[in-house]
Amino acid sequence: MRSSLVLWPSFFFCCYWACLSFNVSLVCGDYVHCLAQQKILLLQFKKILKFNPADSSKLLLWNENSPCNEWRGVSWDEEGHVAGLDLSEESISGGLDNSNALFSLHYLKHLNLAFNNFNSVIPSRIKDLKSLTSLNLSNAGFVEQIPMEIAQLTRLTILDLSTSYYLGVSSLKLENPNLVTLVQNLSEVRELYLDGINIALQGNKWGHALSSFLPHLKVLSMSSCNLSGPIDSSMKNLQNLSIIRLERNNMSAPVPSFFAKFSNLTHLDLSSCNLRGRFPNNIFQVQSLTSLDLSYNYGLQGSLRELPQNGSLQTLILSATSFSGALPPSIRNLWKLSKLDISACQFNGTLPDSMLDLPELTYLDLSYNNFTGTIPSFGMAKKLIHIDLSQNNLNGGVSSAHFKGLVKLVSINLQDNSLNGSIPRSLFSLPLLQSTQFSNNLFQGHMDAISNVSSSMLQVLDLSHNNLRGPIPQFIFHLRGLKVLQLSSNKFNGTIRLDMFERLQNLTTLDLSNNNLSIDANIKDANRSSFPSITSLMLASCNLRQFPGFLRNMSGLTKLDLSNNKIAEKIPRWIWELGYLGQLNLSHNLLQEIETIPYNLSSYSKLYVLDLHDNYLQGTLSVFPTLASYLDYSFNKFSSVIPPDIGNSLSFTIFLSLSHNALYERIPLSICNVSNLQVLDLSYNNLSGVIPQCLAKSETLGVLNLGKNNLSGNIPDTFPPSCVLKTLDLSSNNLEGPLPKSLSNCTTLQVLDIGKNKIKDQFPCLLKTIPTLRVAVLRRSNFYGPIGCPKMKRMTWKMLQIVDLAFNNFNGTLPGRIFPTWKAMMLDRNQTASKAHQLDFSFFGSSDHYHKRSGNDLG
Repeated sequence: MRSSLVLWPSFFFCCYWACLSFNVSLVCGDYVHCLAQQKILLLQFKKILKFNPADSSKLLLWNENSPCNEWRGVSWDEEGHVAGLDLSEESISGGLDNSNALFSLHYLKHLNLAFNNFNSVIPSRIKDLKSLTSLNLSNAGFVEQIPMEIAQLTRLTILDLSTSYYLGVSSLKLENPNLVTLVQNLSEVRELYLDGINIALQGNKWGHALSSFLPHLKVLSMSSCNLSGPIDSSMKNLQNLSIIRLERNNMSAPVPSFFAKFSNLTHLDLSSCNLRGRFPNNIFQVQSLTSLDLSYNYGLQGSLRELPQNGSLQTLILSATSFSGALPPSIRNLWKLSKLDISACQFNGTLPDSMLDLPELTYLDLSYNNFTGTIPSFGMAKKLIHIDLSQNNLNGGVSSAHFKGLVKLVSINLQDNSLNGSIPRSLFSLPLLQSTQFSNNLFQGHMDAISNVSSSMLQVLDLSHNNLRGPIPQFIFHLRGLKVLQLSSNKFNGTIRLDMFERLQNLTTLDLSNNNLSIDANIKDANRSSFPSITSLMLASCNLRQFPGFLRNMSGLTKLDLSNNKIAEKIPRWIWELGYLGQLNLSHNLLQEIETIPYNLSSYSKLYVLDLHDNYLQGTLSVFPTLASYLDYSFNKFSSVIPPDIGNSLSFTIFLSLSHNALYERIPLSICNVSNLQVLDLSYNNLSGVIPQCLAKSETLGVLNLGKNNLSGNIPDTFPPSCVLKTLDLSSNNLEGPLPKSLSNCTTLQVLDIGKNKIKDQFPCLLKTIPTLRVAVLRRSNFYGPIGCPKMKRMTWKMLQIVDLAFNNFNGTLPGRIFPTWKAMMLDRNQTASKAHQLDFSFFGSSDHYHKRSGNDLG
């Protein structure tokens, strides 16, 4: 025993001597060896790197006084060389070039620099790391061409150069050298990740390169690489493939059937590849397949006729494809299925009861299909978290049995169906349910009283657009966690006191619009901060006769809709002082005046939507929030000039309507400074002078309506080649001269109304190249000559539905050959009635309807 104790000091002395003699650091407790020279190289590497110490969890711990085992991100081989380096997510922003000591770590096998921001090219000295077997430079901020030198790393088994593909632009490219040159010496590679790199090769070139030079490939990930198809048949030689990710490339071809012969295939992602043709059904039979994503291939057809016994599929995503047919009873075979998304397809039929036999199902989206019949009970799917059955033709009520036992259910979306009956009260007893969306159905009747809901976790309750009636159920006021409550467009009735909602302290969105309710807005203590968390309040059509006083205390309000009420007061000054208010709709009221604002509204208002249309507002037009993108002051009684500097106040405006007022004098030239304007409606006023040439020059305007004014002069001949006009209405003015030739640049024009002017010109053959034209009104002007274009054998206006040439000076015979070419005027025999009487053009939620003129409007 004594001799053993004597030996221990000798052992430690030998260890110490070895460290001094061979420059080796030995930490006996953890058995970590590291050569001192290797530590020096790492410290030199760190010294010239640029990184944020506050965000570093690895580099910050490297220093010459700390032992090797405390250098995070570094692994060592048995001889003390650096074998692995993981500096991913270290907030490195630069310092890696060919002079860096990193490239002297010749024993390095694993290098991971992912998720940094080097903002430089990949150094060519990467070739010096010849021992590398895995290289991960993904999302590290490297730019431009991938260097040829990576092809010299012939021991690589894993290569990841993937990068983010932001707004269709790749920061890395593989052009010269191209993919063929890169991989021709990398025969040991098993996993290849090149996502987001601009490779831009055709299918035969990239497919042949992979199959010829990477025979052992197991993982292929090349999404968003600007690849084109078809997928080359030589790819069938890669029998070891288990993961294939080629999403967001333009294959423009069918899915190859040889994928079904990959016996190890587990993941196949071909989403957003512009695939077409019929999907090979035998791919569903691959027993190893766990994930299949074919979404957003609108031309890809297929069905789910027979699904394999004991299939391994856990994720099946077919959304936004042309898959069709019924869901088969064999859906039960996918007993491991966790996520099923077949939304926006063409599936039909009833939902099979076999869906009850999917015990692992957590996410189910069947929205935007043609499913009919009743909803099966999902009571056996106890792990279900999300259901979306919206936009189908499902009917029948939803009973308590449908969701009985789904104690883990978190979200239900059944909106936009034809469901009827009553809302099942059992939903409110599901302990984990957070979101219930039943809008746009046929639910009706009174809602039953429900007790003991105070422990409910419900955060979203959307029952809007149904036929629910009676008073608002009292149990709703006890859903303490509720954040979003939408009850609009029902038949709820009675008087409701708004202070009843004060107990819902987490409420952010409240919508009671369009019911038969009368709102009692009087709150006893209006000076205290009522509804502190509400950001969106919609009380349209609620029989309000005054502004609720408590609103002035709702400092966090971002959206307020009090439209279609009977408010006849002044618009109060304090409403502009709600510092976060972004959307305000006071339309369809009895408002007559805007209370004086003694300071500059533009300097502080955050309003980007302001709708005051259809009131009795009068006086000077003056309120223009600087950040507004949507402004509608139409159908009022404003009587003033348009402010000369209006364009300097509306830098962000997209929609501006001042129509149906009593505005006068000229259109100010500054209106052309509104560089983003897409809809401008100044019709039905008393404006005079000429049309500013800059309005015709606009490259953003889609709707320009200056009709029913006193404008004079010629129509400006300044329409640009990039014209995007869809509606041009200059009717009922005093405009003269010919039609401007540059109007032919507006190749998307749908509505042209220049009637009731003094325009003198021949039949507008200059518009013959506009195939989108649907309405052409030239009535009561000075057009003359023959109707039609003699040099044209056929007219190109196939979309034309309304043409009005009355009260002009046309002569000659009617050219009968042009009428058969106006196909949009022909009655569709598959429909019960023609829809030619009305066109609907929508811009930012506002619809302009152009109706066919009746016999009473021919004068």
